[in-house]
Amino acid sequence: MPDPYLPKEHHFSHRTGWLRAAVLGANDGIVSTASLVIGVASADASPSAILVAGMAGLVAGAMSMAAGEFVSVSSQSDTEKADLEIERKALQKFPEEELEELTQIYIERGVEPATAQAVATQLTRHDALSAHARDEIGITEIATARPIQAAWSSAASFSTGAALPLAAAALAPEALVTPVVAVVSLISLAILGWLSASAGGAGKTRAVVRVVFWGAAAMVVTGLIGAAFGTVV
Repeated sequence: MPDPYLPKEHHFSHRTGWLRAAVLGANDGIVSTASLVIGVASADASPSAILVAGMAGLVAGAMSMAAGEFVSVSSQSDTEKADLEIERKALQKFPEEELEELTQIYIERGVEPATAQAVATQLTRHDALSAHARDEIGITEIATARPIQAAWSSAASFSTGAALPLAAAALAPEALVTPVVAVVSLISLAILGWLSASAGGAGKTRAVVRVVFWGAAAMVVTGLIGAAFGTVV
């Protein structure tokens, strides 16, 4: 019986599926929309043109993120299904060989041969395919590809991120669109970095510096391009 006074460990790996897509979407939404707005504003565009460009970037970006995540994660899911089918056929045709293979996996991990044999036998009786999927192929329930979840997470997070610089552009005085959007976007990126690091159990300072640096770089480059060419891009 487990000791109720022992501290319970808290892990973060179960969040990787949605966290990666959500952080990528929000970061891309903030950076791409802010950069687009700053680039257009730097080209002396009208306020309405700036907002239209920003809104178009939001819609196009959200759809692109959803489609890209769905296609890429679906490819991963197809590969996982193909591997599982190969393993299912192998278990049907060569059960003894597969049992020995599972035993060797546990032995290589440091388990005594007799114990490894007993564990492999029991797991095979319980659910042979799951045991091989987890310990031979590396497919687990936590890491299993979920295309729909990834697509929705990316689209929703992109839209949320993109709405921040777009709202800043809509509310800022015409003469201050660029600095207001830049400040709001950099603050948003810093908060995103902090939240993503907290959710994933990672170092917060590095995460914040990383997203703010690349976001600022993108805004500077697009601002310079807009100013240099003087056209709406």
